[in-house]
Amino acid sequence: MFYVLLNDDGSLNRYPYTLTDLKRANSGTSWPKTISDELAASFNVYRVTPTQQPVENHATNLTRTAVRVNGTWIEEWVETPATPEEIAERVSRKASEVRADRNQRLVESDWTQLQDSPLNADAKLAWQLYRETLRMIPQQAGFPWEVQWPPKPTT
Repeated sequence: MFYVLLNDDGSLNRYPYTLTDLKRANSGTSWPKTISDELAASFNVYRVTPTQQPVENHATNLTRTAVRVNGTWIEEWVETPATPEEIAERVSRKASEVRADRNQRLVESDWTQLQDSPLNADAKLAWQLYRETLRMIPQQAGFPWEVQWPPKPTT
């Protein structure tokens, strides 16, 4: 559960804020096991109603804040465009994650291409095609955000 910390004039000082933050900021206070909303309010701390976070998009930045609506604090998500540098870093990070997943799948299927593999020629060819398709993942149109993973051969 998150809270807001208000300034003495009622303006937003900090969000998100927790009851642990309240205790740390007021370490000389003896706190009950459960802090009521009334007690928190005496320190200008108020409960915030959470809202659903928008779907993350690599081209935008999400910032959460809280707004007062009819006397109740409600979480609000603000979307702003990401800089070209932020977008490039996110694409690079996601591409690295996908490549790492792809590489792990290749490692797990290395045995299928060994000379002493127990697979027959058809099965070995199916695994070879699977591995070739894995290697082509970075050339897919939606890479790295939309990846079509090939199914593992059943043989």
